[in-house]
Amino acid sequence: MLSERRLQVLRAIVQDYVGTEEPVGSKALTERHNLGVSPATVRNDMAALEDEGYIAQPHTSAGRIPTDKGYRLFVDKLAGVKPMTAPERRAIQNFLEGAVDLDDVVARTVRLLAQLTRQVAVVQYPSLTRSTVRHVELLSLAPARVMLVLITDTGRVEQRMVDCPAPFGEASLADLRARLNSRVAGRRFTDVPKLVEDLPDAFEPEDRGTVSTVLSTLLETLVEENEERLMIGGTANLTRFGHDFPLTIRPVLEALEEQVVLLKLLGEAKDPGVTVRIGHENAHEGLNSTSVVSVGYGSGGEAVAKLGVVGPTRMDYPGTMGAVRAVARYVGQILAES
Repeated sequence: MLSERRLQVLRAIVQDYVGTEEPVGSKALTERHNLGVSPATVRNDMAALEDEGYIAQPHTSAGRIPTDKGYRLFVDKLAGVKPMTAPERRAIQNFLEGAVDLDDVVARTVRLLAQLTRQVAVVQYPSLTRSTVRHVELLSLAPARVMLVLITDTGRVEQRMVDCPAPFGEASLADLRARLNSRVAGRRFTDVPKLVEDLPDAFEPEDRGTVSTVLSTLLETLVEENEERLMIGGTANLTRFGHDFPLTIRPVLEALEEQVVLLKLLGEAKDPGVTVRIGHENAHEGLNSTSVVSVGYGSGGEAVAKLGVVGPTRMDYPGTMGAVRAVARYVGQILAES
């Protein structure tokens, strides 16, 4: 266990290196921070931190910089989440409230996160498997053709055409719409098959084939492996950090192009808290020089997807964690109200 003073020295090194981009020496630390000890004592503390792998010397003439292990201790023990100011919160709310649909919410969220953090922003679309049914609409297009529209609690809309085995009248269609919504509205997708299995029995024998066809289209829509979609923005922000990436930025850009890598990075949506992965904690080799800060978002207190940012390990962790958390909260509110 590190002593309280050495923890303070580590915190000062991280703060100075993030702020100045320069390796930090003992003299600068004692001048900038009220550590209450001499430069010689700080030098000893830095030597101990280096021996334990929390800081490193990038080249012989330089001061010290934090390692992945040092940043991890800083995030876990030394850094709080920096709350957004009232004007910042208002700006987030106003910007997101102008969204017209789910695509617009996701696009605005990406733009906002990239601007607030000046990192690369990644937002996952809400997953259908974790959603509930808000409403099912059935529209007659021809005597034996129906359009099925599924609307989810996250504002996602799925449309399907249904070719019926026989003509189906407006009155029967209205009856099916009412019975269907009374059973499935507000229910989890996973519960729906059980809730509608005996619904055809409530109709006249000549209509049961059509009711079954409409229901199987609905169930196919629910269980379809909807491709997990992502939106990414602010990649150009990485060019500001060229010197933070050893050799070249290309491996980072290549990793960001792989959707599967990004989904793994964001992690499971059911973990709603702020997650920070630092440097080599990211399994993908191209992202070993980056940190990822992510959080779940959703309506009604349940996470349905993740959003986050990717940037260099030399990151303002308290500020980034605060921005990611605040944006997720507002996106959740907008989904709940939409």
